[in-house]
Amino acid sequence: MNNHACENVKEIEKYLRNVDYIIRKKGREILKDFNITVPQFHALQVLINKGELTIGELSQKMSLACSTITDLIDRMEKNNLVVRVKDKKDKRVVRIKVKDEGYELVDKVLERRWNYLADKLKGFDEENKIFLKNSLEALYEAMKDEDVED
Repeated sequence: MNNHACENVKEIEKYLRNVDYIIRKKGREILKDFNITVPQFHALQVLINKGELTIGELSQKMSLACSTITDLIDRMEKNNLVVRVKDKKDKRVVRIKVKDEGYELVDKVLERRWNYLADKLKGFDEENKIFLKNSLEALYEAMKDEDVED
């Protein structure tokens, strides 16, 4: 890689890291408004995307200890976001199901995040927004085999 290409890659990585930091920081602020923690929100997203999971399965998806997930689910159950249900095929297995309140909370949080980003993109014309979306999508496609959750 020549020096110019190397500098561009360094700059791209720096800006991606900075944008990621700002989005995560804003995301945490938004979550505070909804009285939910980052791990709880992540658990809701995993359960919504992957369906009802056991504590062990959720633990693997989130790379957290089963005991940590159990505590997380206990708090989420108290906040009426999820419920434990017996598996239909094997009554010994307990699965975590997202309640309507959990779906609604995720929708509201995501809407706030989208509104935040839309506000930051106000100065971009539609052509630049499409270019940015397509570029990020292409980068994601090139990287997605890295086992990253959506």
